[in-house]
Amino acid sequence: MLEGLKVITSEEMARIEKLACDEGASELAFMEKAGDGIADAVEDYLEANFLVKEVTLVVGKGNNGGDAFAAGAKLIERGIKTKAIHIFPLEVCSPLCKIMHEKFRSRGGQILHDFHFGKEGVILDGLVGTGFRGKAEGILAEAIEQANQSGLPNIAVDIPSGLNGTTGEVGSIAINAVLTIFLQMPKIGFFLKNGWDHVGKLKCVSFGLGKKYIEDADPVAYLFNEENVPNLFPPIKRTRHKYQAGYVLCVAGSPGMPGAAIMASFSALRAGAGIIRLFHPQGMEAQFSGAPYEMIHEGWDGKKLKRIQEEAERAKAMLIGPGIGRTKVQKKMVHHLLKKIALPMVIDADALFFLAENPSWKLPKHSVITPHRGEMNLILHKKKENGLLQMCQAYSDAKKTTIVLKGAPTIIFHPGEAPLIMTMGDPGMATAGSGDVLTGIIAGMLAQGLPPRHAAALSVYLHGKSGELAAEQLTSYCMTASDLIDFLPEAFLSALK
Repeated sequence: MLEGLKVITSEEMARIEKLACDEGASELAFMEKAGDGIADAVEDYLEANFLVKEVTLVVGKGNNGGDAFAAGAKLIERGIKTKAIHIFPLEVCSPLCKIMHEKFRSRGGQILHDFHFGKEGVILDGLVGTGFRGKAEGILAEAIEQANQSGLPNIAVDIPSGLNGTTGEVGSIAINAVLTIFLQMPKIGFFLKNGWDHVGKLKCVSFGLGKKYIEDADPVAYLFNEENVPNLFPPIKRTRHKYQAGYVLCVAGSPGMPGAAIMASFSALRAGAGIIRLFHPQGMEAQFSGAPYEMIHEGWDGKKLKRIQEEAERAKAMLIGPGIGRTKVQKKMVHHLLKKIALPMVIDADALFFLAENPSWKLPKHSVITPHRGEMNLILHKKKENGLLQMCQAYSDAKKTTIVLKGAPTIIFHPGEAPLIMTMGDPGMATAGSGDVLTGIIAGMLAQGLPPRHAAALSVYLHGKSGELAAEQLTSYCMTASDLIDFLPEAFLSALK
């Protein structure tokens, strides 16, 4: 099963929570349980990062502030030094916020009304919640700015204050969180536009919402179910030979651009394929002299496609596009191969440019396209990101293709299925060639028999984990795309445990 937690809009969260309360659930009980879970997560963060056990709540006037006060009361009960900066008068606060304010005060919590964050511990952000819209202004904007400039880690309750939980937009300023402790289900705004820059790591906390209401929630997408990763790998038979392991054809490269072809090809081998044959333009032989010994590479004139079609009879998957260029010859070649080759196919890079120019082209059955957001906007002929998820899903359904929308985070679309949000990876992966490595991994998984959605999900997971491992040793500044290939075995080992 690929689907993990449901990802919903802020409005959907409000709907199902209201429904639960209308049917007898207690808002106060929800807040008490949320406070317990938030306190656990804050304490875990302090311990994991060897920080002084000191917490400063920064609190608004709504129920998000009530959740923060509830957590603060629990932290005090556990012997953790906790104070609150309350930016609004108590009389304008929600009823639940008032109740939890009193509980926090009765436990000995110090309540301040000016910005004294101290120099140790963490800040717990309870200023505004998922119902926030528009721009943070006045005292709210000042509180966010002061928290961001405090030098202390910010931990957000449910959502970083100032972030729109449905659109991912930040109207003016938002909390820069190292950790967002979301309640029950993540909000889609975490993963859109500015959201991913503000949420930090994600931690789920239950506030006691009944199973029936969770099942009733209408998801926009799902988080990828990382717990099921070991079960996604293609099986390995002891008696297999290289063609059974998976034969991948690669059509890539152009004069002066051998790197993309090499990285995509070798990544397919690293991902478990038994053999790969790279077709590149004639005259490039010298440029591939330093390629890994295991790569078979063959020059062709770009016009006579019989050799590729012959090898396609034996192959299990194909990748096309990395570094091929955008000439008329390449355009004709890509179109011909899309029509004539029936293999599962990964389509990337310059081949995507031709798809954008020619929206009527049909795609092979079991194809996977791997655009970044800019390329997808070209394919969809749209100028803004608004509605991107819905348009990607419509394109996937219409073309019967799997889309790997590369980025931070990466989102996978498949015909008739809800999108999968893949949160693994590191900013250092934003480097030339990173996408070529992913293309090769996906092709390798397709060649080993995985269906497109599974192949895409497992490949993105391994690609992202390889990036995380590379960054741990090399930093996000120094890693390159070839490092992703080098760290791929470690990513496999960690995933198979």
